[in-house]
Amino acid sequence: MTTGKCRVVVDMSKCSGLGLCEAVSPDVFEIGDDGDLIVHTTDVDAERTAELQEAAAACPTQAITIEVDAEQ
Repeated sequence: MTTGKCRVVVDMSKCSGLGLCEAVSPDVFEIGDDGDLIVHTTDVDAERTAELQEAAAACPTQAITIEVDAEQ
């Protein structure tokens, strides 16, 4: 079992604000009223890695990267 944290990294210059990431992980990602992405947290439990990778894969501009920091 993977423990530790995963880090959400967003290249805001690539983000188009479509909100597909928000649809997958609404507690992490939100499109604000101004159309800009709000990242509520960048450090998330590693057990949510698959969910966050799904959110990253849904991004049409590939603005989201998930870095996993596994602890043994």
